[in-house]
Amino acid sequence: MQRIYQLLSIQVQQAIEVAFREEILATNISKNLLNPQIMPASKPEFGDFQVNGALSLAKLIKKSPRQIADNIVNQLNRNSKFKEVCLPPVIAGPGFINITLKEEYLITEIIHRAQDEKLGVPILQEESSKSNRVIVDFSSPNIAKEMHVGHLRSTIIGDSIARILEFRGYSVLRLNHVGDWGTQFGMLITHLKNVAPEALTTANKVDLGDLVAFYRQAKQCFDIDKNFKSSSRQEVVKLQQGNEKSIKAWNLLCSQSRKEFQKIYDLLDIKLEERGESFYNPFLESVVTDLEKLGLLVTDQGAQCVFLEGITGKDNNPLPVIIKKSDGGFNYSTTDLAAIRYRLSPPPKGDGACRVIYVTDAGQANHFLGVFQVAKRAKWIPNNCHVEHVPFGLVQGEDGKKLKTRSGETVRLIDLLTEAINRAKQDLINRLEKEGRQESIGFVEEVSKVVGLAAVKYADLSQNRITNYQFSFDRMLSLQGNTAPYLLYALVRIAGINRKSKDLLKKQMQVRFHEKEEWSLIRELLKFEDVIIQVEEELLPNRLCNYLFELSQVFNRFYDHVPVLKAEEPFQSSRLILCQMTGSTLKLGLNLLGIATLERM
Repeated sequence: MQRIYQLLSIQVQQAIEVAFREEILATNISKNLLNPQIMPASKPEFGDFQVNGALSLAKLIKKSPRQIADNIVNQLNRNSKFKEVCLPPVIAGPGFINITLKEEYLITEIIHRAQDEKLGVPILQEESSKSNRVIVDFSSPNIAKEMHVGHLRSTIIGDSIARILEFRGYSVLRLNHVGDWGTQFGMLITHLKNVAPEALTTANKVDLGDLVAFYRQAKQCFDIDKNFKSSSRQEVVKLQQGNEKSIKAWNLLCSQSRKEFQKIYDLLDIKLEERGESFYNPFLESVVTDLEKLGLLVTDQGAQCVFLEGITGKDNNPLPVIIKKSDGGFNYSTTDLAAIRYRLSPPPKGDGACRVIYVTDAGQANHFLGVFQVAKRAKWIPNNCHVEHVPFGLVQGEDGKKLKTRSGETVRLIDLLTEAINRAKQDLINRLEKEGRQESIGFVEEVSKVVGLAAVKYADLSQNRITNYQFSFDRMLSLQGNTAPYLLYALVRIAGINRKSKDLLKKQMQVRFHEKEEWSLIRELLKFEDVIIQVEEELLPNRLCNYLFELSQVFNRFYDHVPVLKAEEPFQSSRLILCQMTGSTLKLGLNLLGIATLERM
């Protein structure tokens, strides 16, 4: 109800200014202090909105909150625009003002949203969208390593944030900042040349499984063999200098990894533009040079670094951000600073973004805190631009420890997703047998895939991303509680109603409601735009999950208590509108979370 909230805020503030004009002039109170403090009512019996401003105004105006509330209400009752949409306001307690929207207004709003494919969510104009480019940096696996469960959160949280911003009309650049550069490639290329030289001429000789084994073997050689370590370091130099064979080996490693990553992205329906660390390699030296010109760079123990302001270590000395290591190599911070400059610079020398969102685990919080401070002190972040770290916690097993396989290995992401699909398939087969239903193999495969992946995504996104969460197949695949199957089942129920009622809904009709469950559902549906804007600002997808779960519960109460298909007109058509609107909201909301939906399950 974003529009009505803004309208009421203006009207209540005007009522305050008119009611206390003399007091405001006498005490020279700033208008900024005349905050009406409007918020959604905490309970249905209090109406739709609650005005709490009278309590804080009492100290400024030197009157009791009740007197102030009386004066505000008197002014609102004289306001014709206010009276068009609201019932007479009611004062409660020491000075709270409860506001209830008129039923006629609620009907007008729900009909308007039912006819709008965006369901009433305000969308940026094209000109505003172009000047509000947003970069979402997420997923970011390392080349020559398999994606594991730790990449799950970054990938699906980043995707859902990108989807919501795109829906709102922002120009979103989805970047996959893959680890495709650094000393590990010297190690890998050296090992590749030693044990599989034919891979440099025949791409099919190596797949990701081999590369993962290669990585472990190469690391072992690097740790124990001095000659191998020396060759690896020389190979890094060759790579940085553009040696033809080294570049060919590097490209091979990247392309093989990319193919395996894409299988997972296709399975999860994730769209990304790969731009690895190597992209920023040409800009690293200028980062060092420019920080030196600005007087921010300090040489400490052979390394060039920037000491942070207000951030100290255990010895109470300022912590450094290392820009160039003592051996002449660059650090992750250097790459991230080069990336910030490029991303916030206008085209053609940059991406022209005004907001950059980094979706990584909470363990990198201090890293980004340091990088952001250096970038701000260097004035590489324009005043109208923002850089934000979106941290998330660990995925834990049901024992509360970091999720691992029985052998103690990190869980491969493809194994986790495959198991989710297989478990969803077995649950579906068991349910079909219990119900005596016959379905095709294609139906079983499709439903299993949608439900399995939806369960994994929703279980993650429904948690506050800042905290750790415990991974449980049984819990996430349940048809009860705040789970994807519960929401999908509600959507399937609505799809069934729509199939049965396709010839019943009249285009021209009188819309009427009189049951409390109808009004509760209408009010819940009208909250959708508020939730989307809230997620856009706070970057917390669980807000949308919680809303969709609550909407499903409100709909199920409506469906259980109010007849739909057996109702007389105009109530039948009116209730069918609510069913369709609920279905559209659930489907759109799940889509914004990156979750596919079903007509039957």
